[in-house]
Amino acid sequence: MSGGPHSNLADTRPPLSGFGNHHSSEAVSGALPIGQNSPQHVPYGLYAEQFSMTAFTAPRAENRRSWLYRLSPSAAHPPYAPLPCPASWRGLGDGGGVASPNRLRWNPLPAPLSASAPHDAEQNSMAEGGTDFVSGLIPYCRNGDSGSDMGGTIYLYTATCSMKNRAFFSADGEILIIPQQGRLHIRTEMGVLEIGPLEVALIPRGLRFQVELLDDFARGYVCENHGAPFRLPELGPIGANGLGNARDFEAPHADFQNIDEEFEIIQKFQNHLWTMTQNHSPFDVVAWHGNAAPYRYDLRRFNTMNSVSFDHPDPSIFTLFTSPSQHAGTANLDFVLFPPRWMVAEHSFRPPWFHRNIMSEFMGLICGEYDAKASGFAPGGASLHNRMAAHGPDSASYHAAIDAALHPQKLDGTMAFMLESNFPFTTTPWALETSLLQQGYDRCWDNFPKAQLPETTSASQR
Repeated sequence: MSGGPHSNLADTRPPLSGFGNHHSSEAVSGALPIGQNSPQHVPYGLYAEQFSMTAFTAPRAENRRSWLYRLSPSAAHPPYAPLPCPASWRGLGDGGGVASPNRLRWNPLPAPLSASAPHDAEQNSMAEGGTDFVSGLIPYCRNGDSGSDMGGTIYLYTATCSMKNRAFFSADGEILIIPQQGRLHIRTEMGVLEIGPLEVALIPRGLRFQVELLDDFARGYVCENHGAPFRLPELGPIGANGLGNARDFEAPHADFQNIDEEFEIIQKFQNHLWTMTQNHSPFDVVAWHGNAAPYRYDLRRFNTMNSVSFDHPDPSIFTLFTSPSQHAGTANLDFVLFPPRWMVAEHSFRPPWFHRNIMSEFMGLICGEYDAKASGFAPGGASLHNRMAAHGPDSASYHAAIDAALHPQKLDGTMAFMLESNFPFTTTPWALETSLLQQGYDRCWDNFPKAQLPETTSASQR
């Protein structure tokens, strides 16, 4: 999980496994206090700090907090100042953007971002000598309200260089990073996570992190969840096992930096960016314990459920994470996977059916092809179907499915995902103005011949 040239430790410790478990880790033996959280004299003169993801009085089963023991208090910094946002962020902080009922689909962000387009050039200008993870974040859509702890914001990112003496955190929500291309070395206050395509990292709201590239170029997706922290969904009739198993989530061991150099700290607060510079690394946590932690997860470990008789089941059975809303059974945000799986349903249309949904659906593709879209939906691309927008398989996928021989089929070499919300998404002006938006997306539902009824018709049909 950590180690190598980027790490403070050549870490051979077994991973801290289990989503939501109470973990303990120390990079220096004896750094963790025994029997209490905030003793009068913390070992080695470290500073005790509680990091809370939930309110103090949240129910025990939902309460998430950790204690950090660090070289310097995180409060030791100068005031923040506003950081001008790039043009692509227009509409986040000023309430702009369009809640469109139209079906939308985008081509992948190019590698690297083209400086020929004015908005892309301004996006690149935030980082000298290249585009780092923070500079490469482009918001596509948002919903709810970060101040009211509802909804989320969805970004795509590209990066051509690492963050150097620079850290980022969001006060508006937890961060789910979904790489599509390029491996990432993510240093957090609580330790290091390394992820690549087909893996994800989940970083708590307010936790500072830094992204270094392990390849020349990186591209992917980010979901900023403004609502209740993501959790594993209840399994209901599935039983005790299946979908994302808690044991497969890995939290990092403590891994600190003792660096007295200037570090820029950027935070997102109420949809605006703020910056300040402090005189030491923020990654100075020598030990920690608790159940508020960053995690990584290998999407290939998702235990897929599917129909073994007939019909295509609802996509809710593919849910890895859910952020519940105030309405039981209705998600503020769901993170849903469409991984490799066997298709065996008899006398059934196997791809996703046509539907109109009260939930709004943002989709991304990590690799391969999505079984409801024969063309046009490329890895690194995205689509948005807001609530009640009619959608489903394109013409080529539909006709291939109704003509297919229904023998058992392994759907392989693919990984698509959906971010689903009970709130409609507002699309940023950049996402509607970019040349990456496919103007002819609606045409994928052309060429569906009208069904032919028998010659006899009822009076109501004349």
